[in-house]
Amino acid sequence: VVQRPESVVKELIENSIDSGANTIELIVKKAGKILVQVVDDGLGMSEDDAELCVQKHATSKIKNLEDLDAIATLGFRGEALSAMAAVSQLEVKTETREDEIGTLIRVDEPGEIFKEKGSFTKGTSIAVKNLFYNVPARRNFLRSDTTELRRIIDTFNKIALSHPDICFKLYNESDIIFNYKQGNLDERVQQIFADNMLDALVPVEERTDFISLHGYIGKPAFLKKSKGEQYLFLNNRYVTSKQINHAVFSAYENVLEKGDYPFFILFLEIDPSRIDVNVHPSKLEVRFENERDVYHFVLAVIRKSLGTHDLVPTLSFNNEERGEEKMRMNAFSRTEKNDFSDRPQHSRSQITSPRFSEEDIDMVFSDLPDTGIKRGEKIIDAPFEQPENVNLFQSSVQSNKNDDEGVNSTFIIQLHNKYILSQIKSGLMIIDQHVAHERVLYEKALERIDADMPFSQQLMFPKTMEFDPASFALLKELNPYLIKLGFEIKFFSRNTIVVEGMPDDIKQGTEGKILNEIIAEYSFNQVEKKLETRDNIAKSYACQTAIKAGDRLNETQMRLLIDQLFATSMPYVCPHGRPIVVKIPLDEFDRRFGRT
Repeated sequence: VVQRPESVVKELIENSIDSGANTIELIVKKAGKILVQVVDDGLGMSEDDAELCVQKHATSKIKNLEDLDAIATLGFRGEALSAMAAVSQLEVKTETREDEIGTLIRVDEPGEIFKEKGSFTKGTSIAVKNLFYNVPARRNFLRSDTTELRRIIDTFNKIALSHPDICFKLYNESDIIFNYKQGNLDERVQQIFADNMLDALVPVEERTDFISLHGYIGKPAFLKKSKGEQYLFLNNRYVTSKQINHAVFSAYENVLEKGDYPFFILFLEIDPSRIDVNVHPSKLEVRFENERDVYHFVLAVIRKSLGTHDLVPTLSFNNEERGEEKMRMNAFSRTEKNDFSDRPQHSRSQITSPRFSEEDIDMVFSDLPDTGIKRGEKIIDAPFEQPENVNLFQSSVQSNKNDDEGVNSTFIIQLHNKYILSQIKSGLMIIDQHVAHERVLYEKALERIDADMPFSQQLMFPKTMEFDPASFALLKELNPYLIKLGFEIKFFSRNTIVVEGMPDDIKQGTEGKILNEIIAEYSFNQVEKKLETRDNIAKSYACQTAIKAGDRLNETQMRLLIDQLFATSMPYVCPHGRPIVVKIPLDEFDRRFGRT
């Protein structure tokens, strides 16, 4: 139970939450090695409970055997305080709200228990002093003060995030680092991460009689390069779950490449009798009674949220006011917050992570590395496969796409043979014609590969082509996929092929150029991006066969392209991560022309 100061922090704060506290204060000295103290204004303990709390396997939270099957408290085993008392000098001060006199319990070396009566602040204060003073080997195992303090803060913030209705304060060496006021989840997210963090998130909300899910997921522009930015809470307890992570990743599969991770803060609520939180001493791992149903529910809800919220970047030309809109500094920024509220979603995200830097642990956190929008690769290293059958929850959370206003616009023109401009109710929508067509062809290619139903046009005059040995070998390797796309190729000696048929998306006469470009693109992706074959061939095909910048389109072609684009699963970002659609609001035009 007690592995390091962070373990003590977790157990003590969870006990304070169970006590019904409205305010919880954490005080640490020398990264918790000298002192970890938690003070709360909860119910407090009676004299009898105060004496029992330091005994092994003594708990007031389990009344009968049935309670073990439906654990509703964060603590329940009766091990934490006795374990702390065995490796530290422990002091407990407590007084109930009804009593006028409280109780002091002190456990000193060699495990002697002292009890006193006195008048104390209502609630409970537990101080763990000189951790591992009597176990030198364990004390030597602890990391540097900087590392241990970072672990403490990480756990403190996770718990604070899950209970926004409680005021949390953290003192380090008598200096207050965090003071999170009581509020709602939106306010707590802003307190912990950034003032405009909500701009980068999409809300999640779905409730049924059996299971509920709410919280936030990151927009595609806010993909991460580390696994540390996923916050999952089960009945307000921070947990880890490979199943839930895989469900979220699967919902994002059209925007993830290998090495990308979605940011999320998710609260899952399930009947305690249907879960097991006592799998591991840390209580981080959990088991679900029906993992398949939970998986499908989370997958469907996340897909619905991604499909029903506007993820289109909005341009603003208001450079004069940017200085005033910068976020105020807090403990999660090195010098200042990076404001992303006035720039397109596709710009690389710099919202900082809730982790202290090694160099300056006392006040600031290290910035995350830049991350761009990445798309298209399935999560191939996840250990769970998506179940095939639709579960009992899925019908209530079917995805549905936004009805985009540009499809039926009466005004539509092409700009510089590169962009399509379309009037919408809220202003102007701009579409990059190349990446829009690339998105359409990419999803069509994936469908053809998966369905094994090629659509091919026969060439009246088959095309003979010769390749270098490496390209010829690669073509042979990729031929099973090329057949599914609609290519009909015969291989001959001396690195020669004859193309007899092509996909119906390709203009006849361009087959040689297209095949060479697909080979070049595929080779680049294989080396630089390490894409799996299915995704790589689909991306390469889409990129090289799509409409190019400079291609002139008539109105019918533009409308058809827009219709096809908004029929895809993700019309806002191309397979390589570039934005497809940008909106300029009408009020931005009004402001620029002095109408507001």
